[in-house]
Amino acid sequence: MIGTFTSLWNRVFAVLGRVSMYRLALYALAALALVALAVSFFGLVAPTPLELLASAVVLALVCVLTDAAAQAVVRLPWRVESSLITAGILLFVLRPTLDPAGLAGLALGAAVASLSKYVLAWRGRHIFNPAAVGATVLTLVSIALPALGASSWWVGTPVLAAPVILFGLAVLIRTEKVRVIAVFLLVAVAVGVARVATQYQQAGLEVDTVTVLFSVLWSSPFLFLGAFMLSEPLTMPPRRWQQFTVAALVGILAGWPIDLGEISLGQERALLVGNLLAFVFAFSTRSAVKLTLSSRENLTPTVQSLTFRTRRPLSFVPGQYLELDVPHRHADARGTRREFSIASAPEDLPSLTVAFREAPGAQTQSSYKKALARVGEGDTLAVTGVWGDFVLPKKATSAVLMVAAGIGITPFVSQLRHVRLAEEDRDIVLVYVASEAAELAFRDELEASGIPVIVFTRDEPRDLSRHWHWARGVRLDADGLLQVVPDIGARHAYISGPAGLIADLAPALERARSLTTDAFSGY
Repeated sequence: MIGTFTSLWNRVFAVLGRVSMYRLALYALAALALVALAVSFFGLVAPTPLELLASAVVLALVCVLTDAAAQAVVRLPWRVESSLITAGILLFVLRPTLDPAGLAGLALGAAVASLSKYVLAWRGRHIFNPAAVGATVLTLVSIALPALGASSWWVGTPVLAAPVILFGLAVLIRTEKVRVIAVFLLVAVAVGVARVATQYQQAGLEVDTVTVLFSVLWSSPFLFLGAFMLSEPLTMPPRRWQQFTVAALVGILAGWPIDLGEISLGQERALLVGNLLAFVFAFSTRSAVKLTLSSRENLTPTVQSLTFRTRRPLSFVPGQYLELDVPHRHADARGTRREFSIASAPEDLPSLTVAFREAPGAQTQSSYKKALARVGEGDTLAVTGVWGDFVLPKKATSAVLMVAAGIGITPFVSQLRHVRLAEEDRDIVLVYVASEAAELAFRDELEASGIPVIVFTRDEPRDLSRHWHWARGVRLDADGLLQVVPDIGARHAYISGPAGLIADLAPALERARSLTTDAFSGY
């Protein structure tokens, strides 16, 4: 059963991975807005159809124009997707209206949200969720000017619960934040139920725990807050335990808002506190670091490496990935940003290497790859952040199995190079999968590590080192993996490669002491 679920999960991730996380979030918000508009004709949500349409137009125009102006001033490429995502979130957080004063309030919230990306920022990265900033400022201003309106979180209604879960889950699978947001929901709902139950008891009313539970879950904005705001990658810390900590804190504050007089510390304000903690966690990595391309190298007929020099310190743990921004016109559905596992070791800084696989035909390449191919030596790109928990066990005595498919070898190259340079003694076995022997990238670096390597290729590689072994005649499936690595149960397994391969090997990998995956869907 577990293997079947893992297989299905990775195949869904592979499909969603064809769209950038930013564009998928925009599509999800647009779909949710259409659902809200449809049910508004039947009076099932608070806003009327005209209120929704008018508010959406105002929010979109203000966000787009403010972002365009700000990015022209700071000389950054305009990202209309970011503008529309901010507008889409605010549509469900603020109170839609047709009243001129209320529309002015929406415009104020949208302008503040967009400006916060540049004003409340650190080294090119915004610190707080922009929509949460806009909603908070509008709420504070509304204390003196009530006609402007305030945050209402009208999205927290039973009729929108199922669509929020459906579209939000797609975003969370794509951003790999399902477990983190699940922690937030568990904490927020539990604390919310405790709060409501306490209020009932203080009022001398009988408490029906089941009714309270469903009311808190389906009639609160927790689902939307978690799926579309807390999950934002740019305001998340890099490590999973840090993300869980932030999620729990936001859950506590959102579930039991602290009274601050005129307003309470709930929902968007709770998120801002969580964003601040995330910034503290990730102070050394949450910055836009400029990279200058030093060289290109063709590692195999289809794999190319790029070596950069960093302009300021960049901190990472071997196995983590960075997001590389390559601005270009007419970007396709995958957008202008991609994640790359770092192939060099921290000891190599300020030199940093990534690698990628080129599509066999120009017609099948994404717009991003075409733009990346045009980047020349001396050109500058930006790293928007470093994330990931695909890191080796802290105990050097822990036995490890690495399974890499194609370009999935890159995080292991970083780890093995670090192990060698740091003179660590680790028990590591690598299973390296490639279409053919000529596609085995980083052979020199892997051979220098001295670890046993089991190679799965159609043809037999030439001049294999004595600790390399070609899996002649062994089929690459769960049974084949168990055949070549019989002691898998004693090892911590790590696999980096296409989601489909991870799904196929899951029955064998789940026998390991632990399993850490690094799925990718190509770019």
